[in-house]
Amino acid sequence: MKEQLLKMFKRNLLVDMMYIDKNNAITKRRIKVTKITNDTFSAYCFTRHANRTFTIENILALKPVIQKERDII
Repeated sequence: MKEQLLKMFKRNLLVDMMYIDKNNAITKRRIKVTKITNDTFSAYCFTRHANRTFTIENILALKPVIQKERDII
């Protein structure tokens, strides 16, 4: 999972993440990764509108947010 996270960080992508929080509840978050350490990473969470620190081992799934560009006529 850490390798996927590193790829998304290097590509500066927004990420949809399924995560187990500290209360063992499963949450879905849209994040932008700002820093990665050994066991944790920091990201701006668009769900909470704040910077958060997450534990890498609590990630259930990661999916990059792909935005299609629209043509302007």
